[in-house]
Amino acid sequence: MNILLIITDQQSNRALSCTGNPWLNTPNMDALAASGTRFTKSYCASPVCGPSRACIATGRMPHENGVLVNGMSIHDDMPTMGEIFRDAGYRTAWTGRWCVPGNGPDIRGFDCLHDISQPLGRGIYADNHVADCAIDFLEKDHDQPFLLGVSLCNPHDICYWVMQQSIPEGVVDGEMERLKQTADSLDFGFDPSESDLPLLPDNFAIDPLEPAFISKCRKRRHYGQEPAFTWDWDDLTWRRYLYAYYRLTERVDVQIGRVMSVLADSGLQEDTLVVLSSDHGEGMASHHWVVKLGLYEEPMRVPLIFSSPGSIPEQVDTASLTSSIDILPTVCDYAEVDCPPVTGTRLRPVISDPKWVVRDALVAQLHPDPKNLDMQGRMLRTQRYKYTAFSEGTNPEQLFDIQEDPGETTNLALGDSHSNLTRDHRQMLTEALAQSADHFELPSTV
Repeated sequence: MNILLIITDQQSNRALSCTGNPWLNTPNMDALAASGTRFTKSYCASPVCGPSRACIATGRMPHENGVLVNGMSIHDDMPTMGEIFRDAGYRTAWTGRWCVPGNGPDIRGFDCLHDISQPLGRGIYADNHVADCAIDFLEKDHDQPFLLGVSLCNPHDICYWVMQQSIPEGVVDGEMERLKQTADSLDFGFDPSESDLPLLPDNFAIDPLEPAFISKCRKRRHYGQEPAFTWDWDDLTWRRYLYAYYRLTERVDVQIGRVMSVLADSGLQEDTLVVLSSDHGEGMASHHWVVKLGLYEEPMRVPLIFSSPGSIPEQVDTASLTSSIDILPTVCDYAEVDCPPVTGTRLRPVISDPKWVVRDALVAQLHPDPKNLDMQGRMLRTQRYKYTAFSEGTNPEQLFDIQEDPGETTNLALGDSHSNLTRDHRQMLTEALAQSADHFELPSTV
């Protein structure tokens, strides 16, 4: 069986029209979802590009594979998806973003289809080229099974749209100005009327008692500094931001449609497992948050779709807690390729039988500052609740009833009325961390 892995960048789970979102139209991703299994409770393992992609490539968490923040490399002795499939006799190829430096020109087990010596550039310019490279590969004759990674850039360009807005008074410095100048060079071509703008989400407001850890992240001027550009935004600017995000998502959908059309025309579709996901989500104005590097649902929850005619049933799984670390063991299972020990879980059993329980709880990691790796957060997601713990600051815990409060607006960890529930989830997280040798320590104030 061939494997086609399509990864978008910065696409939240709700940024698909098949989820009922009326503000965008993604017919090609919708068609892929309709032809296979779509998981709705799917989370990235870490909400930033390099660490998340390393988790997809290894099936292991950041503290295991060595990639805690952007700019770090996967441990040399840890096999990647490309190496595993290449050793199993697959032709392994990659086009588009990788974001994990230091692993050589072949991207650790993959032949790179684009010129790696030339920067890809921003998504509005690069994604057409990335799709072209994938199409050229698919149109060739194949005498061995293949694993093709197609890693598109958008809707990540929303970062640069955010930076095109004015720098608030009091935040101007050389780095911020340089970033804005780079962003200003991009022409997105957006000029919507007010009537075209999406409405603000119900969870738009900032919790006045939000963890000090999150408040500190809002002020950072390096590595995920985009929230600092939003300090003086009015409601209209926030709505324009959502409009831009949805248009960028629609643009990447067009490129996915081009690749899928050629897969079908080439006669390869019947023998190919297509996996669609994203490295992480986007703030989408929830809690006045933009881009990634946060543990709220919008940055954490991503699309996850498996499609293969005759092998994958057409269904929407609304129960299973899935993670990006599950992709590697799952594609190995379908391809009958030996998978090394990983932290992720095979999803084939639950795809075949929805009664199967993938896991009772899921953990994700956050390292928001490469200048301070001790600054960390952890998320524990159970079927109904979501618990987060931060390494420093006041109000370092959050507990949300996602079933009754999907917008995460009421922190049950504050006060004593839900102290037993908070304690139970704190204990579950402690046990899960011990099981994977994650040495994150709950804050001393807990």
